[in-house]
Amino acid sequence: MHTKPPLATLPAQMKAMVTIGQGGYDQLVYRDVPMPVLLAGEVLLQVLAAGINNTDINTRLGWYGAVATQPVEPVGLADADKTTGRPGVSNAPLGWNGATPFPLIQGADCCGRVVALAPDVSAANRRMQGLQLGQRVLVRSCMRVQGFASMETRWLGTDFDGAFAEYVKVPASEVFAVSSDWSDVELASLPCAWGTAENMLHRAGVAAGERVWVTGASGGVGSAAVQLAKRRGAHVTALTSRDKRDAVATLGADSVLCREDGPAALADQAPADVVVDNVAGPGFGALLKALRRGGRYVSSGAIAGADVALDMRDFYLKDLTLIGTTAWDEPVFPNLIGYVERNEIRPLVAASFALKDMALAQQAFLEKRHTGNLVLVP
Repeated sequence: MHTKPPLATLPAQMKAMVTIGQGGYDQLVYRDVPMPVLLAGEVLLQVLAAGINNTDINTRLGWYGAVATQPVEPVGLADADKTTGRPGVSNAPLGWNGATPFPLIQGADCCGRVVALAPDVSAANRRMQGLQLGQRVLVRSCMRVQGFASMETRWLGTDFDGAFAEYVKVPASEVFAVSSDWSDVELASLPCAWGTAENMLHRAGVAAGERVWVTGASGGVGSAAVQLAKRRGAHVTALTSRDKRDAVATLGADSVLCREDGPAALADQAPADVVVDNVAGPGFGALLKALRRGGRYVSSGAIAGADVALDMRDFYLKDLTLIGTTAWDEPVFPNLIGYVERNEIRPLVAASFALKDMALAQQAFLEKRHTGNLVLVP
């Protein structure tokens, strides 16, 4: 678990996987780069492991762009050429917060070890946050830069250099000590996927006894949402592909539906109080029909397609609430740390790869044969 001790002397350079622009796998370059230089309020971490997410691939493809002359295929289809990873056709060079700062070290998920602190990060602050040199920590991927009264965010590995490197610098306020027997790889599977899932459940107000449907239940966010909803005492129906049914059932879902069975399978179920969906695409309309009157639909993505058909009659006649979630609310990440330390959830890592093999890891990610998370080790 504690595989990399803190270094007494830091090197002048480090290895990193650098995304040099939008496009295929040829935009991923493994090379030497200068070590990060700490600014006021920052902490330097030695990266122990870093998880892979849809965000990494979407950013490389330019999928978050605001305008497109032709539709960009959703993740999993846009990279249909697994050799080159070429994107769909688009003139949209933007990320979700504006122009992506290429060249960029991506990586939103970081399990790391504290190796240096900026001079102004006082001993009092370190004690308050539980930070010490040599301590193993997790980084909050989604940072509310203007406080939690504002929805403005900065994302590790999207808006500034992230964890696909041997070292990363982050604001001290976003570093959380964690005491757990989870391995480095297991902890690195947590931040982005589990933070996103917990934020969806928190924002939707999922409570004990409610019927919750989770789409894409074999993926990182979906599998986390199943466990987190069960932790809240909800009755969980998981939606996945037929070949992953057994794996998803082991996560604790009360029932598992296969998307190959179509909308008819959904219609046979009791109405849902909450639908937790990061899939969208053609199945969106059927999910709204599956909600009870007064139900809530919460989304964090659109991996099956961003354009959906909305029957306004389902929306307003059923008094539905549609909730979009990107910015994480303040309790979300501290809650996750507590769940881990109290052993209330368990990790789900499908495989790990060396950082230099990130293109292979992204190919495996896009093939969607895995259940859970894929993780890189520098």
